[in-house]
Amino acid sequence: MTDYFEVHARDGAARIGELRLSDSLTTPAVADDVLADAGSLWAAEREMPDGDDDTLTVLPNRSLPAGSADEIRESFSVEYPDVDFPSAAVVTADTAGDYGADAYILSDAQGFVGHARAFRDNIVEAKSNLPADTALMLSGVATPRNVSLLAYAGVDLVDETRARARGLEGFYLSTDGEYFLEDLDELPCACAACRKPASEFTRADAAEHNANALRAELARVRRRIRDGRLRDYIEGQARNDQWLTAAFRRFDQQFSFMEERTPVIRNAELTAASEESIDRVEIQRFADRVTTRYKNRFDNPLVLLPCSAKKPYSESQSHRQFQEAVQYRAHMVSMTSPIGVVPQELELTYPAQHYDSVVTGDWSEDEKSFVTEVLRRYLERNDYPRIIAHVPPGAYTEIVERVEADLGLDVEYTVSEHPTTTESIGNLMRTLDGEPKFTREAREHNVVKAIADYQLGPEAGDALFSGVELDMTSRFPKLQVWNGEGEQLATMVPQYGVISFTLEGAKVWRDSDAPTKTVEIDGFVPHGSVLAPGIVDADAEIRPGDEVIVEGPKAFAIGRAEMSGAEMVDSTRGIGVEIRHVEER
Repeated sequence: MTDYFEVHARDGAARIGELRLSDSLTTPAVADDVLADAGSLWAAEREMPDGDDDTLTVLPNRSLPAGSADEIRESFSVEYPDVDFPSAAVVTADTAGDYGADAYILSDAQGFVGHARAFRDNIVEAKSNLPADTALMLSGVATPRNVSLLAYAGVDLVDETRARARGLEGFYLSTDGEYFLEDLDELPCACAACRKPASEFTRADAAEHNANALRAELARVRRRIRDGRLRDYIEGQARNDQWLTAAFRRFDQQFSFMEERTPVIRNAELTAASEESIDRVEIQRFADRVTTRYKNRFDNPLVLLPCSAKKPYSESQSHRQFQEAVQYRAHMVSMTSPIGVVPQELELTYPAQHYDSVVTGDWSEDEKSFVTEVLRRYLERNDYPRIIAHVPPGAYTEIVERVEADLGLDVEYTVSEHPTTTESIGNLMRTLDGEPKFTREAREHNVVKAIADYQLGPEAGDALFSGVELDMTSRFPKLQVWNGEGEQLATMVPQYGVISFTLEGAKVWRDSDAPTKTVEIDGFVPHGSVLAPGIVDADAEIRPGDEVIVEGPKAFAIGRAEMSGAEMVDSTRGIGVEIRHVEER
């Protein structure tokens, strides 16, 4: 339990938090100015400090180096008392636990920072053992170059120790490396410490500059977290050091840790600019849900299409030509790197309309392998009477041919040189001659059901919306779902491509066979939001951004999760759910 730290925003494992001192500190941040160390118990017995609201007091402790044997750790463990002031406890990843502190400092950080696997394993273990609403601090390791990755992994507090020490040793630090002072002909910075000629720049000045650069980088990181764009920055920043690249990739391999903390929807554009973009949680999650939850509900042929630079695809010039040729006679599915495959019903669903990739015309083998695997899994799950590939020669055709051979399919190809040439469009039109059209109403019903499948789980669309009506006065993408009694059940949110329920719709969801995501609250009626202290229990599958049912002895509500289900249960501060509609019982 913490009284002095609260998380306000999340971007994967990275957080914007508030250390609630007399003068609050926004994290991730440098903590030197607010730390008060009560001292090491190795040197002498220590009196329990009085503490105050101006500082974060590090309680008397025994730090142990990395690699200390378990029996040593156990023999010299410290009993941390309950205190009524902002406090920090010194622990290791495997001894971490809820000691009632507001922050926890990993004592052996200098032993694992710089070693990718050990860094990941220690951070993941510490996070699993510590309360979700407490701050994590690493001391003696932060530099302007690595601090963005520390924050990306979930570190909230650092100190200036290493940055200043490197300056006094004669090193000038930046976000992309470090330089010997004597090698600098000019100073590549405009901070207060650097406003002198390089010839007059001293080691003390370098220490001051290094601390300034560290704080400036943390300000940049906080802005990126608020924008939901830290991952984009990390993909480039990690290139500046081999261990940063290795550690970054190790966290991608720790999918469950990152996925639990990554929102299912957000406004931020997803930039796919490197090979590692394929491993992003948002991309892997989308591919997994399309191939395990989505169900094709059209009886028409499948037409595979290339993606477009403009999102959503249907608003691009090329896809308008494809739509004109298809004329509701086929189900259109787009192939794209790095997303995989995008059925037309899900073209608005995050991140399908929110990504931007580097277009060179050349696909790497990793890209081709990923899209091939997604397409193969998609076609194994969904049957079509015919499969038509209206894709350009090169990577697109190669991918389709791989899947065609793997699954023993008979694919019809309609492109001569380019998908939008008159000849190719004519081929597509003639290939579909004689195929019946589906109605706009059928398409819109299938859109709503497909989004429900994607958002909630397999078969959710049929469980929720079979036999209900669409408000035909509404038009795609602002679709509304009504029941036979004239009650609105849900609305499609074009901004994210998801379903938003009304209270009546939430009741249908609760009573249906569709997978539900429920937050149990105490005996009160929420207005605006549900804070974590009022949450009794929550489904572990809940992710930030999920639509959730909220139930308690006095209220029934529907809203959107602001944190994961596990964090809701574990936290004592912060907003758990933003309530949209509530009914008093």
